Amino acid sequence: MSTLFEPWSLRSLTVPNRVWMAPMCQYSAATSGPDTGAVNDWHHTHYTSRAVGGAGLILTEATAVGPEGRISPADLGLWNDRQTEALTGLTRALRERGAVPAIQLAHAGRKAGTRPPWDGGGPLAEDEGPWRPSAPSPVPFAEGCRTPSELTEDGIREVVGQFAASARRALTAGFQVAEVHGAHGYLISEFLSPHSNRRTDSYGGDFAGRTRFALEVVDAVRAVWPDELPLFFRISATDWLAEHGWTPDDTVRFAHDLREHGVDVLDVSSGGNAPDVRVPTEPGYQVPFAARVRREAGLPVAAVGLITEPEQAAKILASGEADAVLLGRQLLREPYWPLRAAKELGGPPSVVPAQYERAY
Repeated sequence: MSTLFEPWSLRSLTVPNRVWMAPMCQYSAATSGPDTGAVNDWHHTHYTSRAVGGAGLILTEATAVGPEGRISPADLGLWNDRQTEALTGLTRALRERGAVPAIQLAHAGRKAGTRPPWDGGGPLAEDEGPWRPSAPSPVPFAEGCRTPSELTEDGIREVVGQFAASARRALTAGFQVAEVHGAHGYLISEFLSPHSNRRTDSYGGDFAGRTRFALEVVDAVRAVWPDELPLFFRISATDWLAEHGWTPDDTVRFAHDLREHGVDVLDVSSGGNAPDVRVPTEPGYQVPFAARVRREAGLPVAAVGLITEPEQAAKILASGEADAVLLGRQLLREPYWPLRAAKELGGPPSVVPAQYERAY
C-alpha cells in the first residue's frame, strides 16, 4: 500500500493517512450580528464532506485572531465565545468521521479589509465598513490598496497575544493541530520579507530582526498549545522576486529556527507577498521547496501546489520529498479524492465511514 495511506504519529497524535486538506478561505461567515465570523451550515457541509471523503487531516481556512485581521468581513474568526462554541460542533463532526481537525490561525496584515473574490476582490468601499489594515511598514500591497498603519511595538505585542488567545480557544473548541499562517503576504509573511518589511527597529533589517515577530508568535502559541499536540507553520518558500524578497535559502535557514521553537511540520507554499510576479506553475511546482527543507533542515514537511493525481502524490512521498501532501483545489473539485486514490493505488482507504464500508 502507498505511503499516502500509512498513519503518521506526531507527538501523541496519530493522523490516519498522509492525504490532507489544505486551508482554503470560503468567505461565507456572517458579517454582522452575534454570529459574525462563526462557522455555519456551509462550513459544516464543506468540511465534513472531505472527512467522509477520506482526508486524514482537515485544515480549516485562515481564521482571524482578531476582527482587524480578517481578509474580508466574511472570514472566520476566533476571538469570542460564540465563534469557539460554533467550532466545537465542527471539530466533533470531523473526529467522528475519522479526520484530525486542524485550524490555521491568521492575521491578514496589509491585505485585510477586502471583498470576497466573487465580489471583485479589492479594498472595501467607504460604505462597506472598511478598516485600516496594519503591517510592519506603511507600504500598500498594490496600487489602489489602502496604505496600512505601521504596527508599533505595543501593537506587535497585542497581535502576539491575539494569536495565543485564539490558540487557547482552538484547544477549547476541540482542534488537535494548530497552524500559524506565515505565508502568502499576510502579516507574518510581511514581517519576514524585506520586500514588505522596511523597519529599522528590532523587528526589521537583518534576518534575525525580520523573523523575530514570527518566532514570538510561534513561542506564544506553543506556550498555550499542549506539549502532546503538534504545531504547524505555513510558509511561502519564496516571494518569486528577483531581488529584495524572501528566498528559498531564507526558508531553509528559518526552518532550523522553527524546529528549535517547537514547530513539528512546515507547510510549504509560495508567493502572495508581491503582485504581478511570474510564477512558473506546473504540477508539483512547489514540491522542490518542501523537499529541500526536509533534506537540509531536518524538519518534516507537507507539500502543496498542483498535486492532483494519486500516482503523483504517492511518488512525492515515496521519493522522500515530503511527509504528507496537502490538496487544495483538487479537493474542491473532487471531495472524495482520497477514496479514489486508494482504489487506484491498490489498497483500502484508511478512513471510511462505517456506513460506506460495504462499498470497499
